[in-house]
Amino acid sequence: MGICLEVWGDYALFTRPEMKAERVSYDMMTPSAARGLVESIFWHPGLFWIIDRIHVCKPLQFTNLRRNEVKATVSARTAKTVMERGSGSLYLATSEEIQQRAALLLQDVHYVIEAHFVLTDRAAPTDNPGKFQDIVKRRIHRGQCYHAPYFGCREFPAHFQWCQELPPCPPELQGQRDLGWMLWDMDYSDPQEIRPLFFRAVLQDGVLTVPTRDSGEVRG
Repeated sequence: MGICLEVWGDYALFTRPEMKAERVSYDMMTPSAARGLVESIFWHPGLFWIIDRIHVCKPLQFTNLRRNEVKATVSARTAKTVMERGSGSLYLATSEEIQQRAALLLQDVHYVIEAHFVLTDRAAPTDNPGKFQDIVKRRIHRGQCYHAPYFGCREFPAHFQWCQELPPCPPELQGQRDLGWMLWDMDYSDPQEIRPLFFRAVLQDGVLTVPTRDSGEVRG
């Protein structure tokens, strides 16, 4: 059971984890970001979304932007101290911790996400693929979502609709383009040691084919 979802927006920021203070976006949407976007439309504990392909429908365009961020986090040690003493602050005051940082964003993005789902062991006896397929199609056609979908950061909203026809590949993206190592997803199998997984992303005529976890191409 699968879907073909068309998404677009003004800006996107799929942050590369190897960058430190300044945020730099990948050249395109990552599989994990695509999964998160689909889950914002329909999530259920009885199913798990798997991204098959991501079509890039517009040329890759970057732009620079300065964004307000906080420069600190609440540490576990601070939280423990406040809990033991019964007094103190467990929050960050943005007026005191605010800091401007530069970011390299994607501009005018447009993708088509092809994905399918598999049932998990948390599915109820009454759950079945046909039921979920009808629900997700209905939600997409109605524009319904659990929370507003976004491209990497919440300030970059994503518009979506059911894809009736795949847009043509932009001339600039025809042929093969190696995008380097890209984040595939996070491995949550061990809650005590959550690990990032990577794969070699290759764009072929504007299409990124996402390998499966057991394909041997995903490493981490």
